[in-house]
Amino acid sequence: MANLVDILDATAAIKCPADKFYNFFKYNMSDLVKIFPASFKGAQLLEGQEGTVGCVILWNYLLGVLPMSAKVITEAIDDAGKSITFAVLEGDVLQLYKSFKATLTVSDGLAKWSFAYEKATLLSPPPELYLPFGIAICTMVDAYLLINN
Repeated sequence: MANLVDILDATAAIKCPADKFYNFFKYNMSDLVKIFPASFKGAQLLEGQEGTVGCVILWNYLLGVLPMSAKVITEAIDDAGKSITFAVLEGDVLQLYKSFKATLTVSDGLAKWSFAYEKATLLSPPPELYLPFGIAICTMVDAYLLINN
């Protein structure tokens, strides 16, 4: 049986300029720990630097009430399309999925997360908890950027 990659999308309205929002996720994403401390417990830069392909960060976060960790690499950056793809290398999410990637695409007034995943087993559920999580992240970052910059 061929393995299939499925995709779930979450879209959030944003009020701050698209460039500012995109650049936050490109260069300052580890600031989520101070902006959204209820969900992000730690971000440790392991390799490279934020804003570059190949940057690896170890994230500790809460997904709902579940403590999670993920070693994530910045896989692709498309400045023209304001899109960044992050791929999970190691971590709790890979207990349910063979692969897991999150792509953020930003446009005027809109931020979209696309979660691409390949189930580890037929019983692995879709990662639906990441949809409200992605929207909450966008809402918090948008509010933070509107207030602080």
